[in-house]
Amino acid sequence: MSENVIYEKSEDFALQIVRLYKHLMFEKKEFILSKQILRSGTSVGANVSEAYYAQSNADYIHKYSIALKEANETKYWIKLLVKAGYLLEPEIQEIYEELIQIIKILTSIILTLKNKKKKSIVSAVMD
Repeated sequence: MSENVIYEKSEDFALQIVRLYKHLMFEKKEFILSKQILRSGTSVGANVSEAYYAQSNADYIHKYSIALKEANETKYWIKLLVKAGYLLEPEIQEIYEELIQIIKILTSIILTLKNKKKKSIVSAVMD
């Protein structure tokens, strides 16, 4: 269930990031940080998408871990853009809250996959 939710959320988030990028480029005339947030923000969904074709449990964990890393990087860029005065907290609040939800879901998926892996290792050793 979470995997379908995270796929949809990360895709919607990527679209929000693209719109934010356009806003930063054309309205705020910010050309450097906007590219950073575009790369990391859209990479979340790309890595979630890649996880659907993972070849093993370890590969799933790896893909989701990269997505989580990119989500945390995006959080950094959002905070920096606010502190630099390119964005106001109220205008970015919705996208920031969505990002926090994505981080929580990815963290939950990764922990669940790691626990399944540990259980299967313990089961194999005990048999």
